[in-house]
Amino acid sequence: MTEPPRSRRAEYAAATRTAIIEAARLLFARHGYFATKIEDIAVEARVAPATVYAVAGGKQGLIRTLVDLWSEAPIVARTLSRQETLTDPDEILRDTAAAVRSMRETYGDIMRLMLSTAPHNPEVADGLRVATKRYRDAIEAVAARLSDIGGLRAGMTRAEATDILWFYFGYSGYFTLLDDNGWTYEQSERWLVAQATAALR
Repeated sequence: MTEPPRSRRAEYAAATRTAIIEAARLLFARHGYFATKIEDIAVEARVAPATVYAVAGGKQGLIRTLVDLWSEAPIVARTLSRQETLTDPDEILRDTAAAVRSMRETYGDIMRLMLSTAPHNPEVADGLRVATKRYRDAIEAVAARLSDIGGLRAGMTRAEATDILWFYFGYSGYFTLLDDNGWTYEQSERWLVAQATAALR
C-alpha cells in the first residue's frame, strides 16, 4: 500500500528543515561552532532566526541532528549487513576501509567539528560521546565477524581486535594521513588496510 502524498505544507516544512541543517553544517565547518550565530544560519537558510529555533532547536538541536546524520548514516547498517555474508577476512577489512573512507569523505566536516569543539562545550561533548559509542559499536561488530570466521591471529580476543581496528579505522587514522601527511584518500585506504591486516592476522 502506497503512502498518501505529503501536503504542500509538509513539503515546505521538510525543505525548510533541510535548508537550516545544510546552512548550519556549512557555516560550522567554515567558521566554527562558536563563531557561527543563529542569525548567520538564518541568513544562509533564508529563514527568520526564530524559525531556526522552532524547526531545529537552535545550535544545540542542530548539533544533535548533525551527530545523527553522521553516526546513523545508512552505509553503516548496509556495510555490517553485507559483512554477515562475507567469509574472507581480507574482503571484510577492505570493505571496512572502503566504508570508513566513504564516511570520512561524506561526513568528515562534522567529525572535525565535533572533535575540535567537544573539549570546550558540554553539549557538543555529549553529542560526540553518543556518536563515538555508535562508531565503536560498529567497529566491534567487524571484530566479532572476523572472530566468527577465524580471521584473527591465534589467541587474539575480540576486544583486542576492536582496539586494533579502532586504531586504524577510528578518528585518527584517516585524519592523520589526510590532514597531517597530505595523503590522498586512495593512498590512505590502501595503507590502512595493509597495516590492519598485518596487525590482525
